[in-house]
Amino acid sequence: MPGPARTLVISLALLALAGCGGKDDGNSTSSAQSAGAKDGVNSKTIAAGLPQNGRFMTAAKVAGLDQTLAGHDSYTVLVPDDAAFDKLPAGTLGDLAKPEARAQATGLLTYHILPGVVLADDIGKAIDNSKGKAVLATMGGGTLTAERDGGKIVLTDGKGQRATIGQADDKYSNGVVHHIDAVLSPPERR
Repeated sequence: MPGPARTLVISLALLALAGCGGKDDGNSTSSAQSAGAKDGVNSKTIAAGLPQNGRFMTAAKVAGLDQTLAGHDSYTVLVPDDAAFDKLPAGTLGDLAKPEARAQATGLLTYHILPGVVLADDIGKAIDNSKGKAVLATMGGGTLTAERDGGKIVLTDGKGQRATIGQADDKYSNGVVHHIDAVLSPPERR
């Protein structure tokens, strides 16, 4: 199997294992996820714990994802800071806040959500195990490429935009949040 395809298959398998409570063989992200994900968990859900007036949660409410992030299923959410939303082209954020932009807001935000609990260490191990780059599957059906740049984890979206994980591993009762410095965009659908 060619290198990029093999990396994608390995990364998707690792993410699938991270979401399962299966047997730990020491070679999957589940060992770090199952042990570390429960330490220091906040009693609030992701939806309750994020700033309600922040741009991410404002868009999540329009998209109806606030209810999803308040549920019992586990998620990893890559939350761009408000300054990252300010860097979007003029009118984009205002457009995302409109009810008629629900599909666009949903597509953009689900590109920032990974299934299950994936701690920064899990991403780091996937990068190391994949020889420098790991592909992460998003809830929106797209992928992000994770790699290291110095001591930081950098995510690259389908358009080549890069976001750095700043504050990582904010743990909530239904998942984890990693704060990033850019809004990621899925590739254009053809």
